[in-house]
Amino acid sequence: MAYSALRGLSCPQCGAGYDADRVMNLCACGSPLLAEYDLGAVGETVTPEVIGRRPPTLWRYHELLPVRDPDNVLTLGEGMTPLVPLPRLGAEYGVPRLLMKDEGLVPTGSFKARGAAVGASRARELGVKGIAMPTNGNAGAAWATYATRGGLRSLITMPLDAPVVTRRECLAAGAELYLVNGHIGQCGQLIGAALESRPGFQDVSTLKEPYRVEGKKTMGLELVEQLGWRVPDVIVYPTGGGVGLIGIRKALRELQELGWIGDRLPRLVAVQASGCAPIVAAFAAGATRAQAWPDPHTVAFGLTVPKPLGDALILEALYATEGTAIAVDDEDTLAEQTRCARLEGALLCPEGAATLAAVRRLRESGWLRPDDEVVVLNTGAGIKYPDTVSADAPVLEPDGAIP
Repeated sequence: MAYSALRGLSCPQCGAGYDADRVMNLCACGSPLLAEYDLGAVGETVTPEVIGRRPPTLWRYHELLPVRDPDNVLTLGEGMTPLVPLPRLGAEYGVPRLLMKDEGLVPTGSFKARGAAVGASRARELGVKGIAMPTNGNAGAAWATYATRGGLRSLITMPLDAPVVTRRECLAAGAELYLVNGHIGQCGQLIGAALESRPGFQDVSTLKEPYRVEGKKTMGLELVEQLGWRVPDVIVYPTGGGVGLIGIRKALRELQELGWIGDRLPRLVAVQASGCAPIVAAFAAGATRAQAWPDPHTVAFGLTVPKPLGDALILEALYATEGTAIAVDDEDTLAEQTRCARLEGALLCPEGAATLAAVRRLRESGWLRPDDEVVVLNTGAGIKYPDTVSADAPVLEPDGAIP
């Protein structure tokens, strides 16, 4: 069996197929492309037991990833993040089987490392000399890191008010970084124009290349393996560009085709901020595409995506799994961030805390049942967002006393 069972690229909208062994961005129809694998060949030689004997990184699923030669793998040990019970929060919400997959423990401190590791590895394998992208922060930090590890250059634009620590990460990794007084969509326009004079660079913006989603889908593969090759009832995902949600859905479908899980799929929940909720609005209207959100703003900066390129894929995943989409207020997000830290000892990023606010709301409405096994995704380390938690504490003089 080859290291990768990659067969080709296909368009989920028009069905067109493409050669996977050349640099590709979008389909001619404008849709993102998705990688396809020879799952029949995988099933003949690979089993869950074989997977379980491999090193605990996301590359344990290499047959279902696009890198053909293991010498091209760029890794910092990413993957196999813990699946952590949240019993106190679960009891408070009325969802006692509440679990958190904690992506704050991967390199660069966010789940973006998964997409960057796989995407940058495949870009190098295909002869790309540099990557270019807009970012809300964490994705740029991750791609700059893995690009440097692979000897690639990186060109990144970032909103001026993105988390400063992610700016520092990009610069530390040697990225060519530009700050933009605007939102991520406007950052993307600048990247598109700049690429006209950057030969050898690939646009690796969200879903504009096919392989970031392959790295993100490993969250779904790991989650199922960690549960003993079964699925939970509900997966709650903070949705900006939505690549992780699309990837998890793709992973589950591939596992079904392999026969490693049954017919039942978890209900998928897309969580957005009330200040930027294009998917929630489209879902409420029963639409298959989202409209651009005016004046996007939220403390959960990774959710500030006014018009996701993968909107059709996100909405299809919600409808197909009988899931839902919900928007939460920043005040509720920050309250749950504090509550989780105090009750469970886990400091979540704001995007992850938004999923907890959503669980509370969905249980109150009855959409979540008390016996549901619910997995929330914490997509990054809370310590990367110091301004969202209080730093106020009493100051004592050296000759004073603790009251």
